[in-house]
Amino acid sequence: MTDIAKYKSSNPNDVIKNWMRGRETLEFLGLWERLHNPGFKPVEFDGFRNEAGLNAFTMSPTKWIEGVNAIGIVTKAGRYGGTYAHSDIALEFASWVSAEFKLYIMKDYQRLKRDESSRLSFSWNLHREIAKLNYRVQTDAIKDNLIPRELTKKQISYKYASEADMLNVALFGKTAKEWQDDNQDKTGNMRDYATLNQLLVLANMESYNAILIEQGKQMSERLVLIREQAVKQLQTLEQVSLDNLPKFIEGTQ
Repeated sequence: MTDIAKYKSSNPNDVIKNWMRGRETLEFLGLWERLHNPGFKPVEFDGFRNEAGLNAFTMSPTKWIEGVNAIGIVTKAGRYGGTYAHSDIALEFASWVSAEFKLYIMKDYQRLKRDESSRLSFSWNLHREIAKLNYRVQTDAIKDNLIPRELTKKQISYKYASEADMLNVALFGKTAKEWQDDNQDKTGNMRDYATLNQLLVLANMESYNAILIEQGKQMSERLVLIREQAVKQLQTLEQVSLDNLPKFIEGTQ
């Protein structure tokens, strides 16, 4: 913080003290300490906050540290002495010192959120489409192996729905209707609210179910087998970060 303050004045200590006496600054520092410091003294903080804004009110790093047992700001003496702070607090101080710096921080944050949203949206939609494609593999297996010719179209639709619900129970622990009953305020179905990992496992389980159907496995047996595989795959995927996977978006390899 001392180095940052030097950009504003040749007397950095005065800059830091002037920043710390502001009510909004104290509110920020107090909130940070509440979140990160089990030994924070809220009663003493309330005393400082009540005085903030008065002409006679002064604040310094040492006064703050000793008064509320703060850990977000530290002071050091000696050749490499000065006032140091956690990066959260240092960024807040830098934003106060320089409006230009504050604007750059805001722009960079917005860019990072856009990139993150774009990446996650692409990944989620990709897995959703894969699940839909594998659903076709499953329905073909159902049509070829489980549906007698004499069934009506309505009866056939029930068979498809029961197989889809079997996967829902195996992966999500409930049927589509049970999910709808529990989430009447939401639109769509439970698969629209699935995580990336759940969608990936769902796609795998649809293919696996098609194989089990062709092998002549009964639904009760398939449910147990699919559930076991779904749990194993979800546990494995939880240990894998998307950031560690090879990138293939926008021409990267």
